[in-house]
Amino acid sequence: MLANRLFAIGDIHGCDVALNVVLSKLELHSDATVVVLGDVVDRGPETKQAIDRLLELRSTCNVVFLMGNHEEMMLDAFGGGTIERSWLRYGGQETLMSYGGSYDMIPSEHVDFLKSGLDYWECDKAIFIHANLEPGVDLESQTTEWLRWTRLSGFEQPHPSGKQIICGHSAQHSGMPLVLDGWVCLDTWVYGEGSLTCLDVVTGEFMQAKQDGSFRGGLSIQEFA
Repeated sequence: MLANRLFAIGDIHGCDVALNVVLSKLELHSDATVVVLGDVVDRGPETKQAIDRLLELRSTCNVVFLMGNHEEMMLDAFGGGTIERSWLRYGGQETLMSYGGSYDMIPSEHVDFLKSGLDYWECDKAIFIHANLEPGVDLESQTTEWLRWTRLSGFEQPHPSGKQIICGHSAQHSGMPLVLDGWVCLDTWVYGEGSLTCLDVVTGEFMQAKQDGSFRGGLSIQEFA
């Protein structure tokens, strides 16, 4: 079933101010669903605060959290995996600093939240993923390599179901969402010079906030099609 109000939020990357601004504009209640497309962690300054805010949000509305490649790296590093050095180089250092510089200071509730990330989420109107889909492969058979790591080529085809695919991961350095036939990418480089983008899936309106607290709304998906 499609929620009465349905929103998708692109890659947050530790930008808690931008997240708080976007959420403050949504006037969320129990009838709403917020889909977080993954990469909540790394690169930006306040991963801990961003996760705290999403945990708090669960008491207000339905929160669907998808696991991105940065969550995968963080969990591997936290568990003593071989990817730790790469994780620290690609934004993990900023994440650790938000927790006081130590793995021991990461709350178990935050680790559980990261582990709870879904590979994808589907509703009547759309399919939500972090990164991409392998063409010709059923949704339930997609690999994590495609779902979390494979960037958009720009030549993706509409899904056979006719549902819109809403994703993140492929950072749009223009700061504006990428709209293709049947696809919308909401990673708009908030940790760089871009913004955090939220899509009202029902109305097709984009809202954006920067880490400096600035906001703009009223952007229609039709403007980018």
